[in-house]
Amino acid sequence: MEVVKIINDDLNTLFEIKTDDGYTIESVHYRKTLCVSSQVGCSIKCSFCASGLNGLIRNLSFDEIINQYLMIKDKGYEIESIAFAGIGEPLLNWENVKQAFDYFKSQGLSVSFYTTGFPISNFKQLLALNHDGVNLSLHSVFEEKRKSLIPNSHTISQLIQVFKDHLQQLSNRKKKLYNIAYILIYGENDSYEEIDKLGEIAKELGIGVSLLKYNEIEFFPYKSVPDDRYEELFLRLREKGIRVTLSNKYRTRKIGGCGTLMVNRLELHKLNFTIF
Repeated sequence: MEVVKIINDDLNTLFEIKTDDGYTIESVHYRKTLCVSSQVGCSIKCSFCASGLNGLIRNLSFDEIINQYLMIKDKGYEIESIAFAGIGEPLLNWENVKQAFDYFKSQGLSVSFYTTGFPISNFKQLLALNHDGVNLSLHSVFEEKRKSLIPNSHTISQLIQVFKDHLQQLSNRKKKLYNIAYILIYGENDSYEEIDKLGEIAKELGIGVSLLKYNEIEFFPYKSVPDDRYEELFLRLREKGIRVTLSNKYRTRKIGGCGTLMVNRLELHKLNFTIF
């Protein structure tokens, strides 16, 4: 396993990492956080995300997960936090991810997760870990719409019930570790009706919303909401008393932004695809 290419912009550093069997995966360093991948590809196949373009090829081993950290740290990058938010659904490689989580915590690192909550048995185990943050990727509050955006997951009601059962045991301070992640896609999930329902769910659970801007990708027809619409919907949730965080500048970059990571990017580049 080796780093074969490093791509920088003024904020993020994207690492192309080649596995011993010839695939390339990606990790992203920003500030003092490293976003790591857990799989080669992804079987969830979110319709707006580049990571699942070719489905799931295989899981990454425990060594392959932690080596992303070790190799990048050895190159002099300061790392204090790990985010399981790269390529793959961490819950679908749960035993290796759990082992890697324990390793990262033993190194004094904070560890957070982005997940679709699938499979739900592992979602329950994740919630019980001594983690530093869990973001449940919802992206729609309506079952049929979410199914079109996230084809392979559980129903919204199932996920919310698991969240509710866990959160009712926690103090308000502990609940701050949990958020609903919601990527705004123009004309798909940005109606007032959806945003108001999202606010109701977050308020019922007593948790916040990570309201994310969509990073446009040439493979997909989806568009990002205009900046004024983004601000309007943010304020609409805030007025309902919801704790809302917006996409930081690191998450909206063509290099390393949410939903832009992919397997074998360099091979696509050879075929003259525009990949940034």
